[in-house]
Amino acid sequence: MPEKRVLVESLVVFAVALCVHRAVWDRFSWCALALAVQAFYVQFKWDHLLRLGNAVFRFRAGANSGLLPACMVAPLLGIVMKERCGAAGMVYFERLGLVVSSSGMAIALFLSVIALGVTKPTPTNTCVLSGVAGGLFVYTAKHSLTVSEVIEVLEVLLIFVYLSMVLLYLLPRCFTPGEALLVLTGISFVLNQLIKRSLNAGESKGDPVDFFLMVVVVGVVLLGLFFAALFFFMDSGTWVSSMFFHMMTAVLGLGVIMPWLYRLIRRNPLFWFYQFLSQTQRRVYLLSYWVLLAASACAVVLYQNAKRASGSKKHQASTVTRKYFHLIVVATYVPGLIYDRQLLYVASAVCLGVFILLEYVRFFTIKPFGHWLRHLLSLFLDERDSGPLVLTHIYLLLGMSLPVWLFPRPCAPKGALPGAGALAHYAGVLAVGVGDSVASVCGSTMGEIRWPGTKKTFEGTMTAIFAQVIAVAVILIFDPAVDLNASYAWILASITLVSLLEAYTSQVDNLLLPLYLQILLMA
Repeated sequence: MPEKRVLVESLVVFAVALCVHRAVWDRFSWCALALAVQAFYVQFKWDHLLRLGNAVFRFRAGANSGLLPACMVAPLLGIVMKERCGAAGMVYFERLGLVVSSSGMAIALFLSVIALGVTKPTPTNTCVLSGVAGGLFVYTAKHSLTVSEVIEVLEVLLIFVYLSMVLLYLLPRCFTPGEALLVLTGISFVLNQLIKRSLNAGESKGDPVDFFLMVVVVGVVLLGLFFAALFFFMDSGTWVSSMFFHMMTAVLGLGVIMPWLYRLIRRNPLFWFYQFLSQTQRRVYLLSYWVLLAASACAVVLYQNAKRASGSKKHQASTVTRKYFHLIVVATYVPGLIYDRQLLYVASAVCLGVFILLEYVRFFTIKPFGHWLRHLLSLFLDERDSGPLVLTHIYLLLGMSLPVWLFPRPCAPKGALPGAGALAHYAGVLAVGVGDSVASVCGSTMGEIRWPGTKKTFEGTMTAIFAQVIAVAVILIFDPAVDLNASYAWILASITLVSLLEAYTSQVDNLLLPLYLQILLMA
């Protein structure tokens, strides 16, 4: 039965790749199809390695490798970005889309080589397919990329290899191979872009908002690596270590990250940040509204822990309680998407930095809040939090934010892409905030017919599709920038495919579903 689940998941991913190929029909789309075929075979080799326990690192149990859906995200996202920005005449971002797609393909092929190298006996058919896919990728890169872009792809691959060796060793059982591929590919590309733009600060293109996100992501990752190395030799739970943690966080933030950001945006980051937040009265209202929602989320956490204290020690948050947080993030993101996307962009980047810093405090048991955070968050752990990190809330934030961060604003001069692409920045709201929440709640409360090989129900999937269609209608009413231009059939097909993926994938759906929905809406 697990093999049937993986097969259906793979069929959905192939369907998405074919949809993109039909819309684009160029060298890169053909290369993506070849990559999907070889990734399908390589995925089974990785699954075999995981079952035998022969993988080099320890991955999250209870799930397949997830390599096929993860391998296809960056190539397909780069292809649709290239097409959209090329149609808008934005050459810089069209070339960036080529680099994104090529980097994703190079990393996927690298992982296939690793799997084939440690599989005994060597699988002849899979080796042939990988050779064909690799040859097609080299041919495509030779005729599409400049020398500097090829070097950039190799830089991303090199960063990915080093980060993989470090993070997967430090964080066992936190990821499946597919989840690690997605997270580390994103970090590698952002780090490479930040280094490239820092070295060419005088020629850098882009909005200060974009630099802000890159510095936040790279800054918190480097901070985590620094403290992981430091606390390998020290006991992080003492008051001396905790004071050192707080002091070094301030020093690295004010002494490294702030000057780095100053070099990129050419103004004082704190003054820019204050002026940005207080630029209009609407922003002040939105920020006040978001503070109230954040306070309500904290109140839910404290209330649930109070119930646990007064009741059974085995008390765990129910599915409905978990999805209350999805409702809060929907209420947070929708007004931001309608009224001020730039503010939402910056606020979500700040929240990501805060969430990761708090996870460092919990993980290293930094006084005075480390033990308290461990106690509070233990109530909301699920089977996917089997490693030393608690990532569920971070994945939820990423799932809602990635479509906003990845939305090619320069390629949409009127604020939105034409047709179904107008909903691209709503992909997180639709797939995670609405679809996943409704599927989980309705499936667990009224579902009876289960999809073969899974715990998900037919009723949950159908209500999720219906709820997302209703959500699209509501967005059409309240967001005047969205003009679907009679793309309703494509939107319904996209929602249906992603809902089927939600029913069959064993990966973190908060991370995977919004990316696939965004790819389909932009295709």
